[in-house]
Amino acid sequence: MSSAAGADLHLIDALDGAGRYRTNRREVVRDVTGTPVAELTLAPALYIARTMDKLRSAPATAAAWPAELRAERLRSAARRFAGGVLDGIAPDEHHRLVARTTGVPVAVARAAAATIADVAAHAQDCVELARPAGAVPSGARAGEKGPAGPVVVWRRRGRVFSVQASGNHPAVHSLWLESLALGYRVAVRPSRRDPFTAYRLVLALRAAGFPDDDVLLLPCDHATAGELVHGGDLAMVFGGDEVLARYGASGNRTPILPQGPGRVKVLITGDWEPHLEVVAESVAGLGGVSCLNTTAVLVEHDAPGFARALAERLAQAKPLPPEDEAAELPCTSLAEARALDAFLRASATGATPVLGGEGIAHDLGDGSAALRPAVHLLADTGSGHLDIELPFPCAWVAPWSASLGVAPLRNSLVVGLAAESDALVDDLVADPSVRNIYGLDRPTWWLPPGVPHDGFLAEFLMRSTAVARSR
Repeated sequence: MSSAAGADLHLIDALDGAGRYRTNRREVVRDVTGTPVAELTLAPALYIARTMDKLRSAPATAAAWPAELRAERLRSAARRFAGGVLDGIAPDEHHRLVARTTGVPVAVARAAAATIADVAAHAQDCVELARPAGAVPSGARAGEKGPAGPVVVWRRRGRVFSVQASGNHPAVHSLWLESLALGYRVAVRPSRRDPFTAYRLVLALRAAGFPDDDVLLLPCDHATAGELVHGGDLAMVFGGDEVLARYGASGNRTPILPQGPGRVKVLITGDWEPHLEVVAESVAGLGGVSCLNTTAVLVEHDAPGFARALAERLAQAKPLPPEDEAAELPCTSLAEARALDAFLRASATGATPVLGGEGIAHDLGDGSAALRPAVHLLADTGSGHLDIELPFPCAWVAPWSASLGVAPLRNSLVVGLAAESDALVDDLVADPSVRNIYGLDRPTWWLPPGVPHDGFLAEFLMRSTAVARSR
C-alpha cells in the first residue's frame, strides 16, 4: 500500500494478471470522521471486461497443482495475512485502518483477520467436507479404463469466480477462499469502504505462490461492477435485496450466489434467564454488523420481561471511537448515524421502544458517532418488523406460542433455538428457507472452518459428472 506522492495517503492499486494496474481515476477512502486515509484506483469497464475475458481463456495454474500444494500455499498465505508486513503495512496498522474506515471496533477487526487466516489455513480440508462420498476429486484420472466401471467425478462448473464483496464486516473475505482450494481463478471487487482487507489478502496469496493471474483485485465503481460480476463463470454477490435483484435478474448468463441479509432469529420456549447472555452476545457481538447477528428474538414466556433484561444488558456498552481497544459498538459518520436513527424511528412504528427510543446516534465530537443498541417490543410476530436488519445491535422481541410453529422463523440464515421439542428441530430442518439451526450454547455468529455458512461454497462451484468409458 504505497503512499501517494505529496500526500499522507495510502494508494491502493488494482492487482491484475500482470502485477499492478493504476489509473488516474481514483476514489478517496475516508474514515468515520471524514478524514481521507487512502486513494483507491478505479478500473474502467473496458479494462475489466478484457481482463475477465482473458481469465476465462485458460484454466488457473493452481488447478493443475496437487491438492496438498494448494493447501500448503493457502497455509502460507494465512501466516502472511495474519502476521506479515505486506506492502509496508503491519498487522496492527491494518487492523486500525479497517476499524477507522468501516467503524467496527478494532478488536472486531483483529478477530476478523484471525478468522480469515484460520479459514485459509483449513480451506483445502473444508472443501472435502462438501464432496459427495461417491465422487472422486477432479484430476484423479477418473476417465481411465478399468474394471471398476463408471466413475463420478467432482469437477468445477467453470474457471473464473467473481466476488463482489461488501464492507459491513471484514470477515466476508473468508467466504470465497475455498474457491482457490478448488482450483478456481478469483477476481475480487473490494468494498470502497474497506478495500484494505481484500488488498492485504490478495497480496498474501500472491506472496505465498499463487500466480498473479489466479487471484486478482479489481476495484471499480458501481456502474462498472456488473462487468466483473457477469465476466466470471460464476459469481458471489454481497448486498441487500436491491443489490441481489440487480445482479441476479433473469437473462444474466452468470450464475449468482447471493450473500444477502441474514435475518437471524432466536426462539426461546422455556425460561429465558439462562440464555440472556448468549442472546445479548448474538445481537451485539462482532459489533452487531454481521449478517450472522441476531435481529429478532421470539420468547414463549414473558417477552416484555426478556426485552427489558436484554435492553439492560446491551445498554452497558460504552460509545467509543472504533480504534479504542475497549470499543464494542460500531461507528459511522455523524450524518449517516442520524440518517440511521431517522430510519429506525420510521421503521419502528407500531413497536414499543425499550432501548434506543431516545436516539441511537452518540456524537463522538469528531464528525463521527457511535451507534447505540436498540431493543423494541412487538405485540405479535405478524407486523413485518422481524425482517428488519440494521448495521448495529438492534433486536426486535416478540411473543411466541406453540400454535405459531416455525412460520415466524422462516427466511433465516441462522435460527438459534432453546427448546426441548425435537419436533421443532425437525420442522426447522424441513423448512428450506432456514439454512442453519444452532442451540443456544453458542452465539448465532459462530462459524468455525468446516461449518457451512449458507451451504458449502463447493455446492455452488462444483458438480458431479459421470464418466463411463467404452470397454
